[in-house]
Amino acid sequence: MHNLQDYFAHQPDSHRIAVLTISIFVFWNIENALALDMNYKKWRHALTNSYFMLVDAPVQFVLGVALAFATGWVAMHQFGLIYWLPLPNVFTQFVVSFVLLDLLEYVYHRFMHIFTPLWMVHLVHHSDRNLDSSTVLREHPLETGVRLTLLVLWVFVTGAGLWMVLARQFFQVISNVFTHSNFRLNDKLDRVLSLLIVTPNMHHVHHHYQQPYTDTNYGDVLSVWDRIFGTFSRLSADEVVFGVDTHMALEENADFKNLLAMPFGPHRESEDFSEEWVWQNA
Repeated sequence: MHNLQDYFAHQPDSHRIAVLTISIFVFWNIENALALDMNYKKWRHALTNSYFMLVDAPVQFVLGVALAFATGWVAMHQFGLIYWLPLPNVFTQFVVSFVLLDLLEYVYHRFMHIFTPLWMVHLVHHSDRNLDSSTVLREHPLETGVRLTLLVLWVFVTGAGLWMVLARQFFQVISNVFTHSNFRLNDKLDRVLSLLIVTPNMHHVHHHYQQPYTDTNYGDVLSVWDRIFGTFSRLSADEVVFGVDTHMALEENADFKNLLAMPFGPHRESEDFSEEWVWQNA
Protein backbone atom coordinates (compact mmCIF):
# COMPACT_ATOMS: atom_id res chain seq x y z
CA MET A 1 0.00 0.00 0.00
CA HIS A 2 2.87 2.36 0.80
CA ASN A 3 4.35 1.88 -2.69
CA LEU A 4 0.99 2.74 -4.32
CA GLN A 5 0.60 5.74 -2.05
CA ASP A 6 4.07 6.95 -2.97
CA TYR A 7 3.45 6.42 -6.70
CA PHE A 8 0.19 8.38 -6.83
CA ALA A 9 1.62 11.10 -4.59
CA HIS A 10 4.39 11.70 -7.14
CA GLN A 11 2.60 10.60 -10.33
CA PRO A 12 3.71 12.83 -13.24
CA ASP A 13 1.08 14.43 -15.47
CA SER A 14 2.39 12.35 -18.38
CA HIS A 15 1.14 9.18 -16.68
CA ARG A 16 -2.39 10.53 -16.35
CA ILE A 17 -2.35 11.61 -19.99
CA ALA A 18 -1.10 8.13 -20.91
CA VAL A 19 -3.98 6.47 -19.03
CA LEU A 20 -6.51 8.62 -20.91
CA THR A 21 -4.80 8.04 -24.27
CA ILE A 22 -4.50 4.27 -23.81
CA SER A 23 -8.11 4.02 -22.58
CA ILE A 24 -9.42 5.88 -25.62
CA PHE A 25 -7.19 3.79 -27.94
CA VAL A 26 -8.41 0.49 -26.46
CA PHE A 27 -12.11 1.33 -26.44
CA TRP A 28 -11.87 3.10 -29.82
CA ASN A 29 -10.73 -0.21 -31.35
CA ILE A 30 -13.36 -2.21 -29.49
CA GLU A 31 -15.92 0.20 -30.97
CA ASN A 32 -14.61 -0.55 -34.44
CA ALA A 33 -15.52 -4.19 -33.92
CA LEU A 34 -18.68 -3.93 -31.80
CA ALA A 35 -20.09 -0.45 -32.47
CA LEU A 36 -23.81 0.19 -32.22
CA ASP A 37 -23.54 2.67 -35.08
CA MET A 38 -20.66 3.54 -37.42
CA ASN A 39 -22.77 5.70 -39.72
CA TYR A 40 -20.85 8.89 -38.95
CA LYS A 41 -17.42 10.39 -39.64
CA LYS A 42 -15.64 9.05 -36.60
CA TRP A 43 -12.31 10.82 -37.03
CA ARG A 44 -13.92 14.22 -37.71
CA HIS A 45 -16.20 13.71 -34.71
CA ALA A 46 -13.21 12.84 -32.50
CA LEU A 47 -11.28 15.88 -33.74
CA THR A 48 -14.15 18.21 -32.80
CA ASN A 49 -14.32 16.70 -29.32
CA SER A 50 -10.54 16.80 -28.88
CA TYR A 51 -10.46 20.59 -29.36
CA PHE A 52 -11.93 20.86 -25.87
CA MET A 53 -8.64 19.60 -24.40
CA LEU A 54 -6.98 22.81 -25.60
CA VAL A 55 -9.50 25.22 -24.09
CA ASP A 56 -9.84 23.19 -20.90
CA ALA A 57 -6.09 23.03 -20.21
CA PRO A 58 -5.67 26.55 -18.65
CA VAL A 59 -8.64 25.93 -16.33
CA GLN A 60 -7.24 22.55 -15.32
CA PHE A 61 -3.85 24.09 -14.57
CA VAL A 62 -5.20 26.89 -12.35
CA LEU A 63 -7.58 24.67 -10.41
CA GLY A 64 -4.96 21.92 -10.26
CA VAL A 65 -2.84 24.32 -8.21
CA ALA A 66 -5.84 25.00 -5.96
CA LEU A 67 -6.42 21.26 -5.60
CA ALA A 68 -2.79 20.67 -4.59
CA PHE A 69 -3.11 23.39 -1.95
CA ALA A 70 -6.38 21.97 -0.60
CA THR A 71 -5.07 18.40 -0.33
CA GLY A 72 -1.91 19.63 1.38
CA TRP A 73 -3.89 21.75 3.84
CA VAL A 74 -6.29 18.97 4.89
CA ALA A 75 -3.38 16.55 5.37
CA MET A 76 -1.45 19.06 7.48
CA HIS A 77 -4.45 19.88 9.65
CA GLN A 78 -6.02 16.39 9.52
CA PHE A 79 -9.26 18.03 8.48
CA GLY A 80 -12.18 16.13 6.93
CA LEU A 81 -14.33 13.06 7.38
CA ILE A 82 -11.60 10.46 6.92
CA TYR A 83 -9.80 11.96 9.93
CA TRP A 84 -12.90 12.35 12.05
CA LEU A 85 -14.20 8.82 11.48
CA PRO A 86 -12.65 5.91 13.41
CA LEU A 87 -10.77 4.45 10.42
CA PRO A 88 -7.98 2.04 11.41
CA ASN A 89 -5.47 2.54 8.57
CA VAL A 90 -4.56 4.30 5.33
CA PHE A 91 -6.25 1.66 3.18
CA THR A 92 -9.65 2.17 4.81
CA GLN A 93 -9.16 5.92 4.56
CA PHE A 94 -8.62 5.54 0.82
CA VAL A 95 -11.68 3.31 0.38
CA VAL A 96 -13.90 5.70 2.33
CA SER A 97 -12.54 8.72 0.46
CA PHE A 98 -13.14 6.94 -2.87
CA VAL A 99 -16.76 6.18 -1.99
CA LEU A 100 -17.40 9.68 -0.60
CA LEU A 101 -15.85 11.40 -3.64
CA ASP A 102 -17.94 9.21 -5.92
CA LEU A 103 -21.10 10.15 -4.03
CA LEU A 104 -20.17 13.83 -4.32
CA GLU A 105 -19.56 13.42 -8.07
CA TYR A 106 -23.13 12.08 -8.27
CA VAL A 107 -24.30 15.21 -6.41
CA TYR A 108 -22.31 17.45 -8.78
CA HIS A 109 -23.81 15.71 -11.80
CA ARG A 110 -27.34 16.21 -10.53
CA PHE A 111 -26.60 19.89 -9.89
CA MET A 112 -25.61 20.22 -13.55
CA HIS A 113 -29.06 18.97 -14.59
CA ILE A 114 -31.21 20.69 -11.98
CA PHE A 115 -30.05 24.31 -12.24
CA THR A 116 -30.66 25.96 -15.62
CA PRO A 117 -27.37 27.94 -15.87
CA LEU A 118 -25.40 24.79 -15.07
CA TRP A 119 -27.48 22.74 -17.49
CA MET A 120 -26.69 25.19 -20.29
CA VAL A 121 -23.01 24.47 -19.69
CA HIS A 122 -23.45 20.69 -19.33
CA LEU A 123 -25.62 20.71 -22.45
CA VAL A 124 -22.45 20.89 -24.56
CA HIS A 125 -21.52 17.38 -23.43
CA HIS A 126 -25.03 16.00 -23.84
CA SER A 127 -25.53 17.48 -27.31
CA ASP A 128 -23.17 14.90 -28.87
CA ARG A 129 -25.34 12.85 -31.22
CA ASN A 130 -22.66 10.23 -31.85
CA LEU A 131 -21.65 9.07 -28.40
CA ASP A 132 -18.31 7.27 -28.43
CA SER A 133 -15.01 7.10 -26.55
CA SER A 134 -14.06 10.62 -27.68
CA THR A 135 -17.17 12.12 -26.05
CA VAL A 136 -15.40 11.95 -22.69
CA LEU A 137 -13.23 14.86 -23.92
CA ARG A 138 -16.25 17.01 -24.75
CA GLU A 139 -16.46 19.27 -21.70
CA HIS A 140 -16.92 23.03 -21.92
CA PRO A 141 -14.23 24.96 -19.99
CA LEU A 142 -16.94 26.49 -17.81
CA GLU A 143 -17.98 23.00 -16.75
CA THR A 144 -14.35 22.08 -16.13
CA GLY A 145 -14.21 25.09 -13.84
CA VAL A 146 -17.37 24.09 -11.96
CA ARG A 147 -16.32 20.45 -11.65
CA LEU A 148 -12.81 21.15 -10.36
CA THR A 149 -13.96 23.95 -8.03
CA LEU A 150 -16.40 21.52 -6.45
CA LEU A 151 -13.66 18.88 -6.28
CA VAL A 152 -11.58 21.31 -4.22
CA LEU A 153 -14.59 21.75 -1.93
CA TRP A 154 -15.07 17.97 -1.76
CA VAL A 155 -11.45 17.64 -0.59
CA PHE A 156 -12.22 19.85 2.39
CA VAL A 157 -15.33 17.77 3.13
CA THR A 158 -13.67 14.37 2.84
CA GLY A 159 -10.08 15.11 3.86
CA ALA A 160 -8.80 13.17 0.83
CA GLY A 161 -5.08 13.56 0.23
CA LEU A 162 -3.60 14.31 -3.19
CA TRP A 163 -2.59 10.70 -3.75
CA MET A 164 -6.13 9.54 -2.93
CA VAL A 165 -7.64 12.00 -5.43
CA LEU A 166 -5.17 11.00 -8.15
CA ALA A 167 -5.63 7.28 -7.48
CA ARG A 168 -9.38 7.69 -7.81
CA GLN A 169 -8.92 9.65 -11.03
CA PHE A 170 -6.98 6.68 -12.44
CA PHE A 171 -10.11 4.52 -12.12
CA GLN A 172 -12.41 7.42 -13.04
CA VAL A 173 -10.71 8.06 -16.40
CA ILE A 174 -10.92 4.41 -17.46
CA SER A 175 -14.52 4.18 -16.28
CA ASN A 176 -15.62 7.34 -18.08
CA VAL A 177 -14.08 6.31 -21.41
CA PHE A 178 -15.63 2.85 -21.02
CA THR A 179 -19.12 4.13 -20.23
CA HIS A 180 -19.17 6.58 -23.15
CA SER A 181 -17.97 3.97 -25.66
CA ASN A 182 -20.09 3.10 -28.68
CA PHE A 183 -20.91 -0.50 -27.79
CA ARG A 184 -23.13 -2.36 -25.36
CA LEU A 185 -22.40 -5.26 -23.02
CA ASN A 186 -24.28 -8.54 -23.09
CA ASP A 187 -27.49 -7.95 -21.16
CA LYS A 188 -26.82 -10.67 -18.56
CA LEU A 189 -23.30 -9.40 -17.93
CA ASP A 190 -24.56 -5.84 -17.74
CA ARG A 191 -27.19 -6.68 -15.12
CA VAL A 192 -24.46 -8.11 -12.90
CA LEU A 193 -21.82 -5.42 -13.41
CA SER A 194 -24.30 -2.54 -13.16
CA LEU A 195 -25.16 -3.59 -9.62
CA LEU A 196 -21.86 -2.01 -8.62
CA ILE A 197 -20.33 0.03 -11.45
CA VAL A 198 -21.63 2.23 -14.25
CA THR A 199 -21.65 0.42 -17.61
CA PRO A 200 -22.08 1.65 -21.21
CA ASN A 201 -25.62 0.22 -21.24
CA MET A 202 -26.45 2.28 -18.18
CA HIS A 203 -24.77 5.53 -19.20
CA HIS A 204 -26.18 5.42 -22.74
CA VAL A 205 -29.64 5.83 -21.20
CA HIS A 206 -28.43 9.05 -19.54
CA HIS A 207 -27.48 10.34 -23.01
CA HIS A 208 -30.90 9.56 -24.55
CA TYR A 209 -32.23 12.69 -26.22
CA GLN A 210 -35.44 13.04 -24.19
CA GLN A 211 -36.52 13.21 -20.59
CA PRO A 212 -37.14 11.51 -18.26
CA TYR A 213 -34.18 9.35 -19.30
CA THR A 214 -31.78 12.30 -19.57
CA ASP A 215 -32.30 12.88 -15.86
CA THR A 216 -31.41 9.34 -14.75
CA ASN A 217 -28.23 7.27 -14.28
CA TYR A 218 -26.03 10.07 -12.95
CA GLY A 219 -23.39 7.74 -11.47
CA ASP A 220 -19.70 8.38 -12.10
CA VAL A 221 -17.86 5.13 -11.27
CA LEU A 222 -20.24 3.43 -8.84
CA SER A 223 -23.84 2.73 -9.86
CA VAL A 224 -25.19 2.29 -6.33
CA TRP A 225 -26.14 5.94 -5.88
CA ASP A 226 -28.73 5.83 -8.68
CA ARG A 227 -30.31 2.81 -7.06
CA ILE A 228 -30.26 4.36 -3.59
CA PHE A 229 -31.70 7.72 -4.70
CA GLY A 230 -34.19 6.35 -7.23
CA THR A 231 -32.58 7.70 -10.41
CA PHE A 232 -31.75 4.37 -12.03
CA SER A 233 -33.39 3.43 -15.34
CA ARG A 234 -33.00 1.03 -18.24
CA LEU A 235 -33.61 1.44 -21.98
CA SER A 236 -32.85 -1.03 -24.73
CA ALA A 237 -30.16 -0.19 -27.28
CA ASP A 238 -32.62 0.05 -30.16
CA GLU A 239 -34.60 2.73 -28.29
CA VAL A 240 -31.66 4.98 -27.36
CA VAL A 241 -31.11 8.10 -29.47
CA PHE A 242 -28.13 10.22 -28.45
CA GLY A 243 -28.31 13.99 -28.13
CA VAL A 244 -30.68 16.54 -26.58
CA ASP A 245 -34.06 17.29 -28.12
CA THR A 246 -33.49 21.05 -27.85
CA HIS A 247 -30.29 20.95 -29.93
CA MET A 248 -30.66 18.27 -32.59
CA ALA A 249 -29.37 20.31 -35.55
CA LEU A 250 -25.88 19.29 -36.66
CA GLU A 251 -24.82 22.89 -37.31
CA GLU A 252 -25.19 23.44 -33.55
CA ASN A 253 -23.99 20.20 -32.03
CA ALA A 254 -21.13 19.33 -34.41
CA ASP A 255 -19.43 22.73 -34.83
CA PHE A 256 -16.79 23.59 -32.23
CA LYS A 257 -17.33 27.37 -32.29
CA ASN A 258 -21.06 26.93 -31.85
CA LEU A 259 -20.47 24.48 -29.01
CA LEU A 260 -18.31 27.02 -27.17
CA ALA A 261 -21.10 29.60 -27.52
CA MET A 262 -23.91 27.19 -26.57
CA PRO A 263 -23.99 27.99 -22.81
CA PHE A 264 -24.61 31.66 -23.62
CA GLY A 265 -27.58 31.01 -25.89
CA PRO A 266 -31.24 31.05 -24.88
CA HIS A 267 -32.68 28.27 -22.78
CA ARG A 268 -35.05 26.21 -24.89
CA GLU A 269 -37.98 24.02 -24.00
CA SER A 270 -37.97 20.41 -25.18
CA GLU A 271 -39.21 19.86 -28.70
CA ASP A 272 -41.46 17.02 -29.82
CA PHE A 273 -39.73 15.29 -32.71
CA SER A 274 -41.36 12.41 -34.50
CA GLU A 275 -39.57 9.06 -34.25
CA GLU A 276 -39.16 9.06 -38.05
CA TRP A 277 -37.46 12.47 -37.99
CA VAL A 278 -35.09 11.40 -35.22
CA TRP A 279 -33.87 8.30 -37.02
CA GLN A 280 -33.58 10.05 -40.37
CA ASN A 281 -31.43 12.77 -38.81
CA ALA A 282 -29.41 10.58 -36.44
